[in-house]
Amino acid sequence: MARVVRNSKFRHVFGQASKKSECYDNIRITKSAWDSTFCAVNPKFVAIITESAGGGAFLVLPLDKVGRIDREVPLVSGHKSAVLDIAWCPHNDNVIASGSEDCTVKIWQIPDGGITQTLTESSVDLIAHQRRVGQLAWHPSAQNVLLTAGGDMKILVWNVATASILTTIDCQQEIISISWNFNGSRIVTSTKDKMLRVINPRTGEVLQAGAGHASAKPSRAVYLRDGRIFSTGFSKMAERQYAVWDENDLSSPLTMVELDSSNGILFPFYDPDVNVIFLCGKGDSAIRYFEYTPEAPYIHYLSSYQSSDPQRGIGSMPKRGLNISACEIARFYKLLNSGLCEVISFTVPRKSELFQSDLYPDTASEDYAVTADEWFDGQDADPKLIPVLDLIGANSASNNNQTKAGVEFVKSTISRNPSVLRKDIDNGASSRVQSNASSAQSNSNVSDKQYETILSQLATVMQRLDDFDRRLKLLEKNSPSEPANDDPLQF
Repeated sequence: MARVVRNSKFRHVFGQASKKSECYDNIRITKSAWDSTFCAVNPKFVAIITESAGGGAFLVLPLDKVGRIDREVPLVSGHKSAVLDIAWCPHNDNVIASGSEDCTVKIWQIPDGGITQTLTESSVDLIAHQRRVGQLAWHPSAQNVLLTAGGDMKILVWNVATASILTTIDCQQEIISISWNFNGSRIVTSTKDKMLRVINPRTGEVLQAGAGHASAKPSRAVYLRDGRIFSTGFSKMAERQYAVWDENDLSSPLTMVELDSSNGILFPFYDPDVNVIFLCGKGDSAIRYFEYTPEAPYIHYLSSYQSSDPQRGIGSMPKRGLNISACEIARFYKLLNSGLCEVISFTVPRKSELFQSDLYPDTASEDYAVTADEWFDGQDADPKLIPVLDLIGANSASNNNQTKAGVEFVKSTISRNPSVLRKDIDNGASSRVQSNASSAQSNSNVSDKQYETILSQLATVMQRLDDFDRRLKLLEKNSPSEPANDDPLQF
């Protein structure tokens, strides 16, 4: 019987590590045994928890400051004990939270361009936990709402702007992981008693509870976009597993699959835009990736990235920071025991150089949807979304300044749909764009010289788009179809 290979646009995704000169080297990565990723990334900065004498500290570097890092580089150093977890605010790329063994949570404001001297004064101190704070999670759509979990078995929901506690949730068990759902109306926790719990974060009420993975080893749980829950953990025989759960019935999993017999905790990184899940094991040298679908069997293995060096920690870049023009769908910052932070890019190979709308649905923007008070009063809202095409001008390092200016102007006058774009080109869209440019000139204070420059840039961009279109048609006509890969997918 012929094997059937599942069709997916992510089937050929591959990971590639950057050259060492494009990575970050000579970092004193923390030696803490805490189960954390030790790394957090956003479109401006990469933050890494480091070793520090006499207290806790972490390193914050602008993304473009690659290469060998000076041993005397300035740190963010204000905690009295080791830093256990860090998390960038999704609504302000200059704000980061840190939790520590000293029982405090601190909020830091990082200036554009990074810090030039060691930062010891935090913007806000959140003091309420009685034991170490090891888990942090920002609300996905509400402004200044932060979730913290401590060794005192309590989860606190904070309004960071006022340093006040909105909710105190007593879990009566040590909390291993916490995760918000897509609109921030619920959270899921995994705890030391091997249970999964769905909780109302405004009241602390446990809405659902059920036995998770059978082993007492640490498990992690994250919410999927449609409300289901994805978890990783261990079986009674200490084999690593993943499972999918219905948030309204945690009595048994929808599916549970055994992966291997390694002993490193599996950290799931979930992309809600395209439902791709990356599994990164602590101490592993591989990153596996899967695709989630609402129908059974729910989780479909895609492939894995293999390297020779095990990872001590790892951070994931939000969609706003990816190189869209290279069809990059994920980027990871992998911490090695040698002190290297390796940058790994995952891309989908495509022949066309046009924008790939099927790979990039609208993604979460930096704008918040509700305020902290509105959320606490019961108002829920999905994260505000932004067309990914709007990010091309800001994130594509390969475009020259002239092309960037042209794209920024063109994107407001032509459709974001590639098929419509092709039709517009064939019908002579340049004349329509010039007409819109003339209208823009009459409504703005643009000089004649600037106006002529814009028209020139537009003509260049439209010519390039026309060339891309012809090349695409030629490739589609002459290229043979790709042979199907009939090899069974193995872990």
